[in-house]
Amino acid sequence: MSDLAAKINDILPQTQCTRCGYPSCRDYATAIAEEKADINQCPPGGNEGITLLANLLDKEVKPLNPENGKIEPRRLAIIEEETCIGCTLCIKACPVDAIIGANKMMHTVIASECTGCDLCIPACPVDCIKVVPDPDQVWSTERRNRAQFRFEQHQFRRENEQKARDARLAMQTQLLKKVRAAPDDNSAKEENSRADLIAQIMAKAKSTQK
Repeated sequence: MSDLAAKINDILPQTQCTRCGYPSCRDYATAIAEEKADINQCPPGGNEGITLLANLLDKEVKPLNPENGKIEPRRLAIIEEETCIGCTLCIKACPVDAIIGANKMMHTVIASECTGCDLCIPACPVDCIKVVPDPDQVWSTERRNRAQFRFEQHQFRRENEQKARDARLAMQTQLLKKVRAAPDDNSAKEENSRADLIAQIMAKAKSTQK
C-alpha cells in the first residue's frame, strides 16, 4: 500500500461492508489513490468522510453516489438464537470476527465489535439475523481502529489457514504419485490395498479444499 493509500485508509471507517464496490476498505483506499475510484462511494463514512477525503486529495466535495447506497443511522446485527441452526456461515462471512459459536451450536454477535456491515445477513440460510439501531451512533476513532485491527487479524488467519490447506494438499498429491508409481506385484491383496490407500488420499485431499 502506498503512503497516499494508507492516509486514505486511515480516513475510511473500516466497516469492511463492501458497499463501495471493493472487497475491503484497504482495497477502496488503494483504488482512490490510483484514481480508479471516486471519493463518494462509502455510505458508512457519510458526508464527513467524503469531506475529509476531499480535503486530503484537494478535490471537490460531492454528495454520496446513490449507486453505493445511502447514509443511514448506524446499526448492529443480532442473531435470533432460538432460530439459529449453528451452520457457521455467518461466522465465515463476518470480516471482523464479531460472531462467535460452533458448528451445530448457537451463535451470537459481539455487539461491541460489530461494524454493521450486513455481510452476515445474506449468508444466513434461515433468516435469523436482524439489524437493530446501534445504541452508540458515534463511530469513534477507537472503534474504527479496533475494527481495522480485527479485520487485519481475520485476514492473516485466513491466509495462514489457506497456506496450511495448500501444504496438506501438496503433501497428499506427492504421496499419491508415489503410490501410483509403486511396482505392481500382481497380488490381488496388494492391489486392493493400493486402491484403498488411493481412495483415502483422494478423500483427504478433497476435504482440505472445503
